[in-house]
Amino acid sequence: MTRRIELPAPSPIGALPNLRDLGGWHGADNRTVATGRLYRSTDFRSVEGDAQQVLAPLRLRTIYDLRSTAETTDLPDPRMDGVHDVHLDVLADEKTAIPGNLGTMLTDPKVVQALTAQTEGAAADLMAGTYRKFVTMDSAHAAYRRFYLGLLGEDSGPALFHCTTGKDRTGWAAASFLSLMGVDRDDVYTDYLETNERLLPALAPLFDTFEKSGGDADLLRPLLGVEKQYLDAAFDELDSTYGTVATYFAQGLGIDADSQDKLRASYLVG
Repeated sequence: MTRRIELPAPSPIGALPNLRDLGGWHGADNRTVATGRLYRSTDFRSVEGDAQQVLAPLRLRTIYDLRSTAETTDLPDPRMDGVHDVHLDVLADEKTAIPGNLGTMLTDPKVVQALTAQTEGAAADLMAGTYRKFVTMDSAHAAYRRFYLGLLGEDSGPALFHCTTGKDRTGWAAASFLSLMGVDRDDVYTDYLETNERLLPALAPLFDTFEKSGGDADLLRPLLGVEKQYLDAAFDELDSTYGTVATYFAQGLGIDADSQDKLRASYLVG
């Protein structure tokens, strides 16, 4: 049973359907994750006009860009007065991973067709393998550590974090954050899987183009959507390597128990 104060709200920015506030979930000690403090999103390719004006309702002070250097070079985040952009390359040690190449997939159906020439199960296995690396890979440790140090006060808020489609690198950032806040595991999955309801309809033109080129659009879903088994893989890796969320933060990310308590004190209310 979902334990959110209110039903998930539509994106506050129409051009960014997979944008959402991470607040509103019930967490540790019967407190609630604060709203208006931390947002997850896709990149900003769909924002037309003045990004500062479009994103003004969020009052952002920091944006964490979890994409690769190649991705940020191809499509830099918009420059906005008073907003600090922090680049954190989660997949620096795994440059061929599917999540780090979604930008190309979104613009070149031939690449999609080549990647999905294998069976759907094989593609899903590749994605699950990448999720395991989110938990153990050095570049992921460095990126997520800096993200949490920012939330601890190195950067100002409100903050937004994103990758390309806001589902994989962003998905683990959100899942680990909500887990640290003491949000029920079922609710962590609810937030994670919400991407399919928000993002996939916006990608309908890509599915149509792929079908017109002779591809099987069903093969795109494990690549462009999210699946429970992907997040299962990440949590299984966390459990087998670290045992607990607290130990993952302490040993994997270098965020000790006192800092974990500080994050909960900062982001839980009530």
